[in-house]
Amino acid sequence: MEEKRNLLLLQSSPHVTRNLLKKMIRQDPSLATYNQIPPERWYDQLNIPLERAQKIRNHVALYSVQKSLDEALERFHAIIFSDDSYPETLKMIPDPPLAFYASGDLSLLGHKKLISVIGTRNPSSYALPAMKKIFLPLVKQDYCFVSGMAMGVDQFAHKLAVHNNGRTIAVLGSGFEHVYPKNDLSLYSKMASEHLVISEHAPHVVPRKFHFPERNRLISGLSEATIVVEARMKSGTMITVDQALEQGKEVYAFPGPVGSETSEGCHAIIDQGAKIVHTHHDIQIGDKR
Repeated sequence: MEEKRNLLLLQSSPHVTRNLLKKMIRQDPSLATYNQIPPERWYDQLNIPLERAQKIRNHVALYSVQKSLDEALERFHAIIFSDDSYPETLKMIPDPPLAFYASGDLSLLGHKKLISVIGTRNPSSYALPAMKKIFLPLVKQDYCFVSGMAMGVDQFAHKLAVHNNGRTIAVLGSGFEHVYPKNDLSLYSKMASEHLVISEHAPHVVPRKFHFPERNRLISGLSEATIVVEARMKSGTMITVDQALEQGKEVYAFPGPVGSETSEGCHAIIDQGAKIVHTHHDIQIGDKR
């Protein structure tokens, strides 16, 4: 418990990056050393400026920061890399989170058929009927959809699971106290209690633009495969595709109408070797475990 608390306190500091935290853990897995040695010695051990070391120490010593962590641990699950409940799929990606918060059914982290569903925030009239046709049979086959809670394709994938007795996981780019987007908080509440919502950010953290490309590595990382419904050529969806490929995951894509801008990304990755999805039978995962 001390290791978890130390890690979460340090991770909450805006002056601590994942790379720095990894370096600290390599030198002291419990992280207790950094509560004991003066900041002046941090340069010798970590090669960081004294000013930065002092800011980190001041942050973790604040009563408000410690109280905020206590409240978060009472309300939510906190999972660190060394926990038994930390998913093996995330351990294998190039840049796994050292810790993340979760609300809901933790058993979904070990679900046998996890697939990420990604796509544009502004789907065409073609996309949603196509998603129903492909994904409703997958719900019945006990697939669990992982997505990012964004408007459009993400939220529709979550809803297909929630409203049809399926299972789904949302990965946020903010803390649980600042859910983004806020257009469907009832969906978020249902997922946070009956399904699963996770974030590598502490509950009080507000969304920042750079959080979303970072969280996308977790969407693809949790899953056996990534399915692209619709995507423009330059989009966050295509960033997630790149991350999935870097992680060695299978990528599937819906073909779309000729000339549709929201299908250009799908057609491009199909040209590059992504598996084309005509029916739900084209998606086969889970047997390799």
